[in-house]
Amino acid sequence: MQPSDLSLPRVPGTPTLTPDGAAAVVPVQRTDLEADSYTSQLWLVPTDGSGPPRKLTQGWRDGDAAISPDGKWLAFVRAVREEPARDADPRTAKVGKPQLWVMPIDGGEARRLTDHPLGVDRAPVWSPDSTRLVYTARVPEDGRYGTVPGRGPEHEPPRRITGFQYRVDGVGFLNDRRRHVFVVDALAEAAEPVQVTEGDFDHGEPEWSPDGELLAFAAARHSGRDDDLISDLWVSRPDGSGLRSVTNGGFRVWQPHFSPDGGTLFFVGIDCDGRHAVCRTNLLWSVPVSGGAPTALTDPERHGLTAPGGKIAVTPDGVLFLSENRGAVDLLRISFDGGEAEVLVDGERQVLGAVAAGDVIAVTVADPTTWGELAVVEPGGGLRQLTDFNAGYAPVFAQEEVDATAPDGYPVHGWVVRPAGDGPHPVLLMIHGGPFAQYGWGLFDEAQVYAGAGYAVVMGNPRGSSGYGEAHGRAVIGDVGEVSATDLLALLDTALKAPDLDASRIGVLGGSHGGFMTTWMAAHHGDRFSAAISERAVNAIDSFTGSSDIGYFFGEDLYGADRAQRDRQSPLSHADRIDIPMLIIHSEQDWRCPVEQAQRLYVALKLRGVPVEFLLFPGEGHELSRSGLPSHRVARFEAILEWWRRWL
Repeated sequence: MQPSDLSLPRVPGTPTLTPDGAAAVVPVQRTDLEADSYTSQLWLVPTDGSGPPRKLTQGWRDGDAAISPDGKWLAFVRAVREEPARDADPRTAKVGKPQLWVMPIDGGEARRLTDHPLGVDRAPVWSPDSTRLVYTARVPEDGRYGTVPGRGPEHEPPRRITGFQYRVDGVGFLNDRRRHVFVVDALAEAAEPVQVTEGDFDHGEPEWSPDGELLAFAAARHSGRDDDLISDLWVSRPDGSGLRSVTNGGFRVWQPHFSPDGGTLFFVGIDCDGRHAVCRTNLLWSVPVSGGAPTALTDPERHGLTAPGGKIAVTPDGVLFLSENRGAVDLLRISFDGGEAEVLVDGERQVLGAVAAGDVIAVTVADPTTWGELAVVEPGGGLRQLTDFNAGYAPVFAQEEVDATAPDGYPVHGWVVRPAGDGPHPVLLMIHGGPFAQYGWGLFDEAQVYAGAGYAVVMGNPRGSSGYGEAHGRAVIGDVGEVSATDLLALLDTALKAPDLDASRIGVLGGSHGGFMTTWMAAHHGDRFSAAISERAVNAIDSFTGSSDIGYFFGEDLYGADRAQRDRQSPLSHADRIDIPMLIIHSEQDWRCPVEQAQRLYVALKLRGVPVEFLLFPGEGHELSRSGLPSHRVARFEAILEWWRRWL
């Protein structure tokens, strides 16, 4: 894979099913390098394999689809792109805000339902009678975000900030554009959306009760909402009346879903005191709609739900959920009362999304040979693949599993992705972010690009990672650098036992927490590496605490309450020990790890005469490497490869 091959993957999202399960609709995204943007359309796929997939929509960016319970209508979110003028640079064409659209499932013209100034920001959900849609959208404060024609952001009044949670990376400021719940009549011509929730609060992920009489949603409506991590489940009537809380503090919640009888809410979340949520496993919970104490249905040491990214689904037979498991993402089903979960899909793959209707369970699945395809779960187990969106993609460099043992006897799990040829190959130790995240069984553009350039990539899930139980993740708290480094070096040394890997040419790289660990490794184990690339890193815990969107709780929770302890763990405190060449990559609009984290490290190394360069991307946030402008992603890859050619 070359950097310019970012346009090749076709990545399907979470499907939706017709009520009888006969057909699925799935969004498929690809990168358009010419437009320097991302485009996606909806595809209709017969689940019995009776016909080929058929492109259902032709919009620029269509996604978040939902089929009505009567099977007649398809609702989805669309962002419209202006047609560039003749001979104009296609990269200058503007993409509008995502809005809610509806169309007949059997074909016909799509009709726009909304015109929110900031767009629709969550997938729509149909009412049980197939007439209304509930969704969320941010409501701008008067005078901001274009609500006054001709007034740009530089002429807006100052923001008065009184809490910790006032902005978030990739979104922007929050307390002047709260997210609210809306209901719209999907079938009436020119229907106006009705705002269900009010106030200076954020609301999300609304769901209908089976009888259509209630809406459930997650919200933080308590007085300390901008100073802690607590959120609650709420219900109201569809017109907003009868609002009441179902939970009463002590939790951070996502994804409420009603039981088939409407008496119980299932949700994803963690029990939380308001500030301590780092390296905690997301659990599946149940609570009576009438209120009461939530009950955990899953075990934090056995099942780590991939929420808020992974969606749960309630079926007549139980709740479907996705669970991280040693680099895999399994699909499981658990009864409404808990107990032993039934494994529906496992193995060396990752389930990216799942939905059920009738007797059909449809899943989007990725593995080490494909970016993702749509499949159905066979009644006796196994998968039957329905699509071949990535047919012909090549080459693919295989993941080879590696099991290592740290000096204290702790097991360390990971992989090597080898390039073509006999070697000896230069080696890259690649470290993931989080730290409570996992590398896994699936194609990863980073590893494929580096292997394509001739490097063997060693990557794994040391202590601190998710997918191995909560205790594995929390083992690094208060001593992050030392504990993680112990496991990473054990994994590296085990991989280097292979004769085709060159132990004299090793680079280390990573982003976010992986950047933290890269800087730490360069300072404490620089003799092992020829060069380093630290990207969007936490380098200085003291200033991260005050400048990051999550710094007010994350720094103390992960690194410890004692300031001297945090200083000892701060990579910048040890920058005087870094002598190997280092490339620092960062984004100007990164609010998760603000740009001063990179600037401080760059200046410290530059003053000492260490070979150091600083690659700074304009207009990008923390997610540059995953969802930034395609041209920036290509430029990033090219800079990384040039750095390794120079020093390895």
